[in-house]
Amino acid sequence: MMQEGTNEIKEIIQEDIWGSIKEFMNLGIHLGEGEKSIHLTIGLLLLLAVAFVVTKFLLKWVRHLLTRKMEQEDRQKFSSVFKFTNYVIYLIVVLVTLSAAGIDITIVITASAALFVGLGLALQELFQDILAGILIIVDKSLQVGDIVEVDGKVGKVFEIKLRTTRAITRDDKVVIIPNHKFISDIIHNYTQNHRTTRESVNVGVAYGSDVELVTQLLEEVAHEQKQVLKNPKPFVLFDDFGDSALLFSLHFFTNDSFRDPKIKSDIRYKINTKFLENNVSIPFPQRDVHIFQDQKPLRQ
Repeated sequence: MMQEGTNEIKEIIQEDIWGSIKEFMNLGIHLGEGEKSIHLTIGLLLLLAVAFVVTKFLLKWVRHLLTRKMEQEDRQKFSSVFKFTNYVIYLIVVLVTLSAAGIDITIVITASAALFVGLGLALQELFQDILAGILIIVDKSLQVGDIVEVDGKVGKVFEIKLRTTRAITRDDKVVIIPNHKFISDIIHNYTQNHRTTRESVNVGVAYGSDVELVTQLLEEVAHEQKQVLKNPKPFVLFDDFGDSALLFSLHFFTNDSFRDPKIKSDIRYKINTKFLENNVSIPFPQRDVHIFQDQKPLRQ
């Protein structure tokens, strides 16, 4: 008796309850017959909704996993990338759902592939900039405050975006640098390792000058300059015997390489003053010209 009762309950669940659920899920639009039939049912729409919800939570989890160690400012830069990724994944979910409904999506996929290939070729450089921007933000190869030299222009970076980097030049002009340049071109980063850089000023003195005095005067100029660091110490090199002068170079360290031209200009002013006070002359190029007059031809 108990076994018969159990079987009756199972039949009721399978035929009545589960059957009613299946009938409800199968309600919808049914077009055509056989392989070319299309079935857009309530069950399919519910499956699509569940797929969207699951996809949304998965994408949030992946986003958190990738950006958990990033600063808030860097996380905001990735918002556009994640939005684009969300749209692509949602499109895939919709196509899969349409395929499950019996709709032939081959034509849609073919047209989409041709469209994406065309867009990829047209926006190739844009994609390169975005990819380079992602790499820059992730590996910290460039940071706000770095001083870089691009195409002969020196600038201090003040903003890094996914597509471009903005820097202000020494003459207070903003230069917009496409991020792919930091990947494909040779970029000089003055402050990649640390803020201190070594700079130099070259000068020539007349032959016969006291080279020890010249060295002393150059060192004094460096020590008196406020922007020049005391440690590491500045030093002087006797570079070469030039055509018209003895060539020296004053090497110094500074943590303000962005204002490097102004610092060098001040040093040159002081070198000129020091040399005038100590009778050290800075020669200019000279050439000796010898003129030979042609002799008159001898008469026969």
